[in-house]
Amino acid sequence: MKENTIIENKKVEHFKYLQISPKDKSWGLAVTTAGFQHVYPGEAYPLSSHPDGYNFPENKRRILNEYQLVYITRGSGFFESASCSKTRIEAGMMFMLFPGEWHTFAPDPATGWDDHWVGFNGNFIDDKIRNGFLTFKNCVFKVGVDERIINTYHEIFDIISDEKKGFQQMVASLTISLIGRVYYEELNHSFGDNYMTRIINQTKVIMKEDLAGNRSLEDIAASLGISYSLFRREFKNKCGISPGQYRQELKLAKAKELLYSTNLSIAEISSKLHFECLGQFSTFFKKKVGVPPLEFRKKGTKNI
Repeated sequence: MKENTIIENKKVEHFKYLQISPKDKSWGLAVTTAGFQHVYPGEAYPLSSHPDGYNFPENKRRILNEYQLVYITRGSGFFESASCSKTRIEAGMMFMLFPGEWHTFAPDPATGWDDHWVGFNGNFIDDKIRNGFLTFKNCVFKVGVDERIINTYHEIFDIISDEKKGFQQMVASLTISLIGRVYYEELNHSFGDNYMTRIINQTKVIMKEDLAGNRSLEDIAASLGISYSLFRREFKNKCGISPGQYRQELKLAKAKELLYSTNLSIAEISSKLHFECLGQFSTFFKKKVGVPPLEFRKKGTKNI
């Protein structure tokens, strides 16, 4: 397994490449790679080198021996393949790569983009292609910036990071759910939500991926082309809490998860969630939950 996690000099990327066993293949679908990149405006793309067979050659046309679902949640760019003409890609769009077919894609230098991907192979997907559920020509999907989809990508990545027994079968099942959602959205065109709902969904994704709070809510609203006052009002109307409260709830949920499911020390969790100090984290947690982090951990699942 090749793993890379880089968060330095503004470069943000996480990816893994997996070795597939015969037993993994026998499940019907096996995940080969998963990852995420935050590409800033003007930043070279791809961000860094990948294993042989995955890098883009000088002509920018690459051929893989696997399928991939690539999901864009911020920014814009283009996608083109042997079967699909050059298509502008916006946030909320997903495209599928097919084995043995050349493709190329990249973000617009003016915007950059955030892209998530999962690669896979197996009889399950081969059968769906043969039966016309997905086709080479119909390979770009407007699924919207959907928190459920982004959560699935993150769950896949987290599971393969832990490498617990049976992880391949678990991430394969999650990948099948992504394929099913693509097919469902394509049939029902349920991406046609109103403008404000799409803005709020996109904001949730941004905040989930920026637990450090490096981007202010005002900056997020501005980047999405909406005034902060309107954004805050509509967010609270639709979600029942303000965007600031939602961001705090995300931190709290992550803190509970790390306390319950890892052996990280309280200080390490505080640092991971980007609190200024251990005392600030403990005060925040006790105010929200009613007990300090260590007491919560000792009680186990009762407070989850």
